[in-house]
Amino acid sequence: QVQLVESGGGLVQAGGSLRLSCAASGRTFSYYTVGWFRQAPGKEREFVAAVNRSGGSTYYADSAKGRFTISRDNAKNTVYLQMNTLEPEDTAVYYCAADLKTRARPASQTWGYDYWGQGTQVTVSS
Repeated sequence: QVQLVESGGGLVQAGGSLRLSCAASGRTFSYYTVGWFRQAPGKEREFVAAVNRSGGSTYYADSAKGRFTISRDNAKNTVYLQMNTLEPEDTAVYYCAADLKTRARPASQTWGYDYWGQGTQVTVSS
């Protein structure tokens, strides 16, 4: 079992920044890939970014490239999502998820992940 708890969401003006955290417990943290997804009202949950087990490889959705940075600290069992230059379109509930399977590259689909956090709300005002 893996437990994931997101934090760091909030209300920010367009152009601002937020850093989300995903704290993990349960199985050895460095054994799984972690991804961030988001879900806006009335829309499907979509991939944002992922980081591999070591933290050496990162992957981003086109909407996140150049603005968001995913990183992990295996000593602290935590994954971060630094979000800069936020836009109203980034408003959503953000979820982190863990994938315990071995893949050539992280999955970008929700079905590729085994465990999910409860989410943290990010609201960007215009």
